[in-house]
Amino acid sequence: MAQHSDGTGRWARGDTVHDNEDDEIDLQLHKAHSARMYDYYLGGMTNFAADREAAGQAIAVFPSARIAARANRAFMHRATRLLADRGIAQFLDIGTGIPTSPNLHEVAQGINSQARVLYTDNDPIVLAHAQALLLSSREGLTSYLQADVTDPAAILSSRELEQTIDLTAPVALSLIALLHFVPDDHGACRIVDQLKDALSPGSALVISHGTPDFGPADAERITQVYAAAGTEVRMRTREQIERFFDGWDLLDPGVSPTHRWRPEGAAEQEITDAQVSAYAAVAVKR
Repeated sequence: MAQHSDGTGRWARGDTVHDNEDDEIDLQLHKAHSARMYDYYLGGMTNFAADREAAGQAIAVFPSARIAARANRAFMHRATRLLADRGIAQFLDIGTGIPTSPNLHEVAQGINSQARVLYTDNDPIVLAHAQALLLSSREGLTSYLQADVTDPAAILSSRELEQTIDLTAPVALSLIALLHFVPDDHGACRIVDQLKDALSPGSALVISHGTPDFGPADAERITQVYAAAGTEVRMRTREQIERFFDGWDLLDPGVSPTHRWRPEGAAEQEITDAQVSAYAAVAVKR
């Protein structure tokens, strides 16, 4: 289902696949999904019994899961503001998750009302809520594409991307808390490289990623919880995460714990590295 702003802040429905009002979307509510578990950590309302059960098990073995999720969310806000302030007016957010407000488009369009944002996720519940939750500014454009990061060619060749993003101009590619759900046998580095290669100079890459560096035992336990819920997780070390940025220029402070990447307030200073157990960084293409 393609959806896009009609320029009035309302949503218009596209005519691509799954455009029939009678089409049924299998929300798979009986299965936990990482996007809805993340929504639960953030205190959102778009989660269901299976998600809450799995999230509760994750919190039991990693009690700071809510702190980590909120620190990650705050990093997304800071990175988006920085890039919008630097003049980037296009954002491709893959693995957007449940669009808890304020979401990326609200932050970007709050700085530049003409900003254009394409959200992509593979969770059908995100598709079901996109029309109600992803409203654009009048001057900008906010679109949604149902797709999976493991098929970057489908994203890059989609009609939704063509209608929303101009790849000849700089784009901010956001992969927030996503790549640790892409195992090595799916070619995580290859996927990121393919997406990077499609972007023009001046584009930016924004990544946050879970790590075992600050608590290997905790990382192993939470990996097992997600695996039991049907989601493979691949935590990576700082060196492995740095590989995603090869060939691009990292902005200061480089690859850092999420709460230490350009913190803006006292709240970040009270968080420990072990509580977030994740790295974040932003890099720019030469």
